[in-house]
Amino acid sequence: MAQDVLCEVNNCTYWAHGNKCSADKIYVVSHTGDTAESQRETDCKTFEPEGLS
Repeated sequence: MAQDVLCEVNNCTYWAHGNKCSADKIYVVSHTGDTAESQRETDCKTFEPEGLS
């Protein structure tokens, strides 16, 4: 599990020094329903489809 969640939106309530996210939970969505084929179909910059390894 990730130890740090990064955020570059410095006017967000949860933005903290060092581009850290201080929210208790993170909510990531797909713009195409329940699954996504690529990162640009999500609001997650670290998205990778399952089964790539």
